[in-house]
Amino acid sequence: MIRTKAELEAQERTTLAPWAQKSGDSAGRSHPEPSHPNRTEYQRDRARIIHSRAFRRLEYKTQVFLNGTGDHLRTRLTHTFEVANITRTIARSLALNEDLAETIALAHDLGHPPFGHTGEETLDALMRAHGGFDHNAQSLRIVDVVETRYPKFPGLNLSHEVREGLQKHAKFYQGTKGAAHPQPSIEAQIANLADEITYYSHDLDDGLDFELLEPMQLAELVVWKESEADVRRDFPRLKGREFRAYVIRCIIDRQVADVVQTSAALIEKSGVQSADDVRRYPRPLIAYSKPLLKANQQLRRFLYANLYYHPRVAGANTRACERLGDVFKAYLKKPSLLGGATSRRIKADGLHRTVCDYISGMTDRYLLDEHERLFPSV
Repeated sequence: MIRTKAELEAQERTTLAPWAQKSGDSAGRSHPEPSHPNRTEYQRDRARIIHSRAFRRLEYKTQVFLNGTGDHLRTRLTHTFEVANITRTIARSLALNEDLAETIALAHDLGHPPFGHTGEETLDALMRAHGGFDHNAQSLRIVDVVETRYPKFPGLNLSHEVREGLQKHAKFYQGTKGAAHPQPSIEAQIANLADEITYYSHDLDDGLDFELLEPMQLAELVVWKESEADVRRDFPRLKGREFRAYVIRCIIDRQVADVVQTSAALIEKSGVQSADDVRRYPRPLIAYSKPLLKANQQLRRFLYANLYYHPRVAGANTRACERLGDVFKAYLKKPSLLGGATSRRIKADGLHRTVCDYISGMTDRYLLDEHERLFPSV
């Protein structure tokens, strides 16, 4: 039996919550295309993202630790898969559109430059007089402009709802008339919060694994103490790395369960009855409970104070970003280094933005190799 697009859309209408974004109700694409006989619009979008060059490059981009410094440390790609997994779990639990939520999660970090947040800060400074740089805005720019896979239009021509979900920290829009709404789809809200759950917990995991953090430092963290107590009670003989890894697992499980329970209560209280009701609602409907929100804020402060700016992390990233600045300035001085396909965008987008696009798409190792080529060691 072959399942058709129409059957898949009909199944969504009978199985998903009224406020879920249905594939059959998509506002469409900027460039009209024939529909696929066996896939919904969001399933097509997911495939387009996974097959993009920008997605493949995430494997060699820094999450926290400079790429290549440890075999088990997370990269942007492994982080993205972890976010997508948690996103699907929450969406499934709340009877929401898993395909849309996962697709947004898979695309949410496409705009990250090499060398993590230090690389983003460096590019933003270099672009200060030319519109700045923000990885969220760059993710949207990649799928709209930078990726070139189709002869009839630039970008990936993703559906409106996926593009909406990439506009974090900005105004969100629904419909073809551009009416502004305070919130994106509820599926986009899930992807946003799943990103937080993932990087808080897994950055903590990598920090412990890389021995930049010590378990005794975590004693005052609420999220750690609660899960640590559970693990010690249930597995008293567990020790060392296995013990720490299982505590991290329990932290994630506790956070996901909290978000599901809290969000279900918020949705019921809100009275929303459609996907557009969600967009018009003044506050997000996917959220932590107040105690967990406070605990996560404590964890965030801890990670910034003890991990993200740790000398072993910041020192390596800072040296790498100095090379990023050198390469940026070299391209400005000699745009022909960009190559033909990229250079053709200079007239429309300006030299600085074109150079920024090119460098932000680089992997860590490619940028370091390019620096060596442009500035060979004496």
